[in-house]
Amino acid sequence: MITRPIPQKTRLRRTMMFMNAQKPGLMKDAYIYGADSIILDLEDAVAENQKDAARFSLYHALKNIDYGNTEVIVRINGLDTPHWQEDIRCVVAGGADGIRIAKCESADDVKQVEAHVLAAEKEFGVEEGRTLLMAALESPRGIMNAYEIVTASERMFGCAISGGDFRKSMHVQIEKGGIEMLVARGQMLLAARAAGVQCFDTMYPNIDDIEGFQEEVIQNRKMGFDGKSIVSPKQIRFVHETFAPTKKEIAYAEKLVRSFDEQADSGVGVYTVDGKMVDIPFFEDARRVIALAKACGIYQGDL
Repeated sequence: MITRPIPQKTRLRRTMMFMNAQKPGLMKDAYIYGADSIILDLEDAVAENQKDAARFSLYHALKNIDYGNTEVIVRINGLDTPHWQEDIRCVVAGGADGIRIAKCESADDVKQVEAHVLAAEKEFGVEEGRTLLMAALESPRGIMNAYEIVTASERMFGCAISGGDFRKSMHVQIEKGGIEMLVARGQMLLAARAAGVQCFDTMYPNIDDIEGFQEEVIQNRKMGFDGKSIVSPKQIRFVHETFAPTKKEIAYAEKLVRSFDEQADSGVGVYTVDGKMVDIPFFEDARRVIALAKACGIYQGDL
């Protein structure tokens, strides 16, 4: 039986790749592609009459497959279905790192899931608090309640928007440039940053539209997302490269940190670096860039 390390709320999550929990062959090899996280899906990917079979496969996969450094999250069925409580028992008993709450719309939804997770941890002898949570926001109500959702539990590490359901609820289609979701993405990002949790964009549904996918990933990074939900291993490399700091960004961050250290005892709060006025928030962001570069395995410096 596999024992997984304690999950970390702030770990690197550039890619979260969906895998069908009904297919043992997919779950068996999911870690080899190099996604930061995988989402084993008990919800939309599994037919209504196959939910029990999918749970059986999922449990044995969690107990017997060594996923290494790849985080394992399970998307449970919605709270409006008869499946979610048994999903939680399966996830906790199997030792997954966390749960993605589908169609989350309120803090009460989070608290309801949290209560059942705690009960399952006690039932199966799992360390209390071990199982993390993230919220999938899929409706206008979910987006409007984003901040209360992501602050509803100490287990919460992040939130993600689900484009398919959200677009349907707004009566819109996919548009080039993502104008139909910009407001929702922005509001979710604000809530996540205010709460100090991570934030992830929706998957890009057209696997063959490489140009469209890449444009959306670049936009995600510019908006401030931490990562992206994906559906194909072919998408991993571009997302990882896009969300990693560039050499130029790393070099400037190093210069900022070193300049701050040099000025620390001088009492000067604002000065210039490379002709740009900088103050404390710049240094905090510089440290974040270096930490991200280290997490991505691309930092060669000594800070």
